[in-house]
Amino acid sequence: MTKIDPIAYLDQPFGHLADLINAHAVNQPDRIALDDGEEQLSWAETAALVNRIAAQLQADGLEKGQAVAILGTTTIRYALVYLAAIVAGGCAAPLTTSATPKQLANMARDSGAMHWFIDGPKRAEMRDSGLELPPLKHIMMDAAEDDAPLFFDWMAEEGAMPADPGVGPEDPYNIIYSSGTTGTPKGIVHSRQMRWYQMAVGENSGYGKPGQVSLFSTPLYSNTTLGIFVATMAYGGTAVLMRKFDCQRWLELAQQHRATHTMLVPVQYQRLMDFEGFDDYDLSTFTHKYCTSAPFSAELKAEVLERMPGGLIEIYSMTEGGVVCILLAHAHPDKLHTVGIAWGGSEVITVDEDLNRLPTGEMGELVGRSQTMMSGYQNQPEKTEEASWYDENGDRWQRMGDIGRVDADGFITLMGRSKDMIISGGFNIYPRDLEEALMEQPGVADAAVIGVPSKQWGETPLGFVVAEPGVTLDPEGLRAATNADLGKTQRLSELRLIAELPRSHIGKILKTELRALVDVEI
Repeated sequence: MTKIDPIAYLDQPFGHLADLINAHAVNQPDRIALDDGEEQLSWAETAALVNRIAAQLQADGLEKGQAVAILGTTTIRYALVYLAAIVAGGCAAPLTTSATPKQLANMARDSGAMHWFIDGPKRAEMRDSGLELPPLKHIMMDAAEDDAPLFFDWMAEEGAMPADPGVGPEDPYNIIYSSGTTGTPKGIVHSRQMRWYQMAVGENSGYGKPGQVSLFSTPLYSNTTLGIFVATMAYGGTAVLMRKFDCQRWLELAQQHRATHTMLVPVQYQRLMDFEGFDDYDLSTFTHKYCTSAPFSAELKAEVLERMPGGLIEIYSMTEGGVVCILLAHAHPDKLHTVGIAWGGSEVITVDEDLNRLPTGEMGELVGRSQTMMSGYQNQPEKTEEASWYDENGDRWQRMGDIGRVDADGFITLMGRSKDMIISGGFNIYPRDLEEALMEQPGVADAAVIGVPSKQWGETPLGFVVAEPGVTLDPEGLRAATNADLGKTQRLSELRLIAELPRSHIGKILKTELRALVDVEI
C-alpha cells in the first residue's frame, strides 16, 4: 500500500474512501477504528477485513454501482459491510429495521442488490412473513445458517485485495430509504461526490486529531448517523457504536472512551438532561456535539450548552440534501430559536404557494441547493421532479417541504412542515406555534398538534400532550390556558392525553400515526 497523507488527500476535490482506509492501516495500524462493546478492531484489522469482503463481492460478480443490501443491528460487522460495499465499487443500501417485511422486500427489489447481509432475527422475521422474497444471496452477520454462510467464512482469503472498480464522482455511493409509515419508502441516492464533501469537512471540525473518538447511538441505516460516521472513518478516528441508546450506557461510554464527537437527536438530548445521574459523569473531552433530524427547542439548546462541555452544532437539512444550515449554538446564543445559516456554499430561499420566489424575510416554503444534494430517487424520476424547484436559469433546487423565514442575517426560523400546515377558516396555522405554547404549560413533557376535518372551519387543530412523571393533567383546563396565549385563529379545538408520542428511530414525531388514532376514535 502506498503511504499517503490523509489530511492532504482530503483537500482534493474528489477522492476514494478505499485509499483513506488503506492509508490509516499503514499510518496508524494499532489505533482502534471500530468498537461496539463486544468486538474491537484496529485500523490494520479493519482495512484487512474491508478489503477481503470487497474482494469477495467483486468475485461474486458485483457490478460497479450495484447495491449491497444490509439489514441488522448496528455493530462492527455492519460497519465493515457498509465500508466494503463502497470499496468494492458498489452502492451501500442500509435498510431500516423498523420497516415491515413487505416494505423490506420491496426495498431490496428496488435497490437492485444481489447480496443481502442480514442478522438472524431479521432473516427469521422475513421468512416467517410468508412473502415471496427477492432472490438475493443471503450472508449472515451474526451466525451461520444452513443455507446462508457467516460473512467471515464467505469472504475472500486473508490478504486479498479488491480490484480498482474505476468509480467516479457521479457513481452512486449509497441508497438511503426514507422512513415512511405507509407504502414503500423512497430510495434516496447519494453520489460519491456528495459523500466526499461530507467526508472532507476539514481539520477545524476536530476530525483527524490523535484523540478523536465519535460516539454513535443512532443506527447506521440512518443518514443522521452516516453524516459524521463517514467523516470519522475518512480522517482515521475511532467510531464507538451503540446497538441501542440508553442514557446511563451512553454516559459510561462517553467517559470511558473520552469521546470528542457525538451525534444525538433532540429526544436523546432531552433524556440525558432529565437523567438523574447526568452530572456524575466526566464529559470534559467533548469538543463537538451535533444534533439533527427533528425540532430542537431553544430552551433545550440552552440547557445543553449550560450543562455539557464542547460546542453544540445543529444541522438542518434532509436526506435529499438541498438546504444545509448550521447553527453554532455556542457562538450564537441569541439565535437559538433558529436552525442557523446556509453552510458550505449552499443557498436557501423561500417560495410562495405558486412556487414564486419571495423576498428575504417573507415566510414561505424553503428551497435550497448545495453540494450535498441527492442524485435523485431510485427508480422514481417523477418523484424526483416533484421534489424539485427550478430557478430562472433552469438550475435545480430541492424543495424541503418546510415552512420558514430567512432573516436579514441569513438565519432561518422554521414554522413547520408544509404538509402539516392547518388551514382553518381560510387562515394558515402552523402546528409548531401551538406545540411551543403547549410545552410552556406546567406539567407538559411533550406535545404535538395535527389538523383534523371540521364542518365549520374545514380543518381545526387537535393537540396531544404527554404529562411529566407524577403529574395529572386536566385536558380542558390545559386547553383553555394554552388558548389564552394563542391568537384567535390558532386556538386548539380539542386536547387529548397520550402516554407517549409515536416517534421514528431518530426522534421525529410520526403524525401519520396520530392521525390514525383520530380516524379510529372520532
